[in-house]
Amino acid sequence: MAIPYPHFIASEKSAMETGILVPSPSSSTVPPVILTQDELKKIAAYKAVEYVESGMVLGLGTGSTAKHAVDRIGELLRQGKLENIIGIPTSKKTHEQAVSLGIPLSDLDSHPVIDLAIDGADEVDPHMNLVKGRGGSLLREKMVEGACKKFVVIVDETKLVKYVGGSGLAMPVEIIPFCWKFTATRLQNLFEYAGCTAKLRTFGENNEPFVTDNGNYIVDLYFKKDMGDLRAASDAILQLAGVVEHGMFLDMATTVIVAGELGVKVTNKQRDV
Repeated sequence: MAIPYPHFIASEKSAMETGILVPSPSSSTVPPVILTQDELKKIAAYKAVEYVESGMVLGLGTGSTAKHAVDRIGELLRQGKLENIIGIPTSKKTHEQAVSLGIPLSDLDSHPVIDLAIDGADEVDPHMNLVKGRGGSLLREKMVEGACKKFVVIVDETKLVKYVGGSGLAMPVEIIPFCWKFTATRLQNLFEYAGCTAKLRTFGENNEPFVTDNGNYIVDLYFKKDMGDLRAASDAILQLAGVVEHGMFLDMATTVIVAGELGVKVTNKQRDV
């Protein structure tokens, strides 16, 4: 969906290079700039990469928004504007992308503390809690982004919600394949009070189960109401045998960058590592 920028004007080149839309003195006489959702994602991603410095160990996120950030990091490495970067990818797909861009890679075994991670999110609530994992990489994302000193989240404004689950779209839970129906039923019953529906994620014409990079299944939870205390909800999910991890990223983001109708908004929050 295209979003108008009635008070800002920028060329495509400048917007993509700087990641910021600059007010135009003559904006009242110039037609509004229309940016697609993907262009908004790119603006947010480029802004996030401004936090990257030479010599850093970086968590490389997964998804359509994070892809722009990884592309930008590769571009800056080729230009010599960044040096001695080590990337820790959060999925096989991001690993392949980083290799194609010439970004040196490692893992958490070799680098258990990460300087900075950049990734997108499916939802962001007013307290900077996130829903992630609709792309299927939530477990590795949580491992990498839980080990970083700074976690920069990049989204367009359509990802902002009043409460976690508020979009009505999937809140993923990664589970082991063994007796997945049993686990899905228990997850749904856990949040019956919130009108929860649990569905196995499938793909293809034959509706084959989606399999994560870790060989697991994903059950997507859909909520009609606020689930309430997120910490209690998190603990309840993780206590179920058969559950590997869920897609609520609570108190993990240190910076959220939102590209929206009036430009780029940056919100910061401190957290302990």
